[in-house]
Amino acid sequence: MSAPAPFEIGIFTFGELTRDAAGKPIDALARTRDILEWARVADQAGLDVFGVGEHHREDFAVSSPAVVLAAAAAQTQQIRLTSTVTVLSSADPVRVFEDFATLDLVSGGRAEITAGRGAYLESFPLFGQRLERYDEYFEDRLGLLLQIRDENPVTWNGTTRPALTDAGVWPRPAQAALPVWLAVGGTPASAARAGRLGLPLYLAILGTPARFAPLAGLYRKSVGQAGRGPGRIGVTSHFYVEETSQGARNTFFPHYSQYIGQNMPRTGRLDRAAFEDWAGPRGALFAGSPAEVVEKILWEHEVLGHTRFLAQVGLGGLSQAATLRSIELLATEVLPAVRAALGR
Repeated sequence: MSAPAPFEIGIFTFGELTRDAAGKPIDALARTRDILEWARVADQAGLDVFGVGEHHREDFAVSSPAVVLAAAAAQTQQIRLTSTVTVLSSADPVRVFEDFATLDLVSGGRAEITAGRGAYLESFPLFGQRLERYDEYFEDRLGLLLQIRDENPVTWNGTTRPALTDAGVWPRPAQAALPVWLAVGGTPASAARAGRLGLPLYLAILGTPARFAPLAGLYRKSVGQAGRGPGRIGVTSHFYVEETSQGARNTFFPHYSQYIGQNMPRTGRLDRAAFEDWAGPRGALFAGSPAEVVEKILWEHEVLGHTRFLAQVGLGGLSQAATLRSIELLATEVLPAVRAALGR
């Protein structure tokens, strides 16, 4: 019997163009260069996964994850490359598959897709789609994407795009099957769907991590009922690590407070007391020393049973030097300690 796969740790970004005190955003060219350097450093330091998300807004640098990931593929050797997420509801699954199959070839078999509905709605009017069909678009297009992955040629008939009859979709990826994950924001129906389809699941942890335990349990139950095998869960969280806990929090607080204000305004103003609470032992925010981060990952693993952790880095206009140091510590201090603890 083969040994279980090791716990995976990686990083991801949405490429936020955080505004400074004068209201000027980070330059998109500079941010793109930063992102590619994060990928290179993560790969060289030994992290497992690098991801970029998709937005169609003036305050984000990335609207095409596959293009950015292809650039990262040319500058890395081992790290897996994933969207975080691909907004499948407003995308053509044929084109999504073609783009990521091409990325898989370029990277030598390192591509993954994370499919999601998206937390923002700007892509719907941009691509001429109606918001009232939000759920229909996702269901329909996820089914087509999975059929394209598993069959070629493909015959398909749905409600949100023209039918396909004996259609070849090329190129095919280097991997036998292109991995497709589902990103879930917190709805039981979405977790159950991932289980029924046998797809690995990402939980975006915002709020108390323990409240996601029922979703993890529902996912595993659905996997078992569908006879789909053990299933896999990944967790994504906001992240910053420094050598000391107090140093990390002092550095990160003003940047994170700015990030919350600009990107999650419904949360309200984040003061230092709330920040400390979120960064505490049972909060969702990872901001502290390597030892603290290891302890929290292991606690979450006990609660959720996940086998992949993705850290969202570079938040709130944090300096490039600080972000790179945080990535290196995640790889050299956190990853080996987590694997050693779980190996025992």
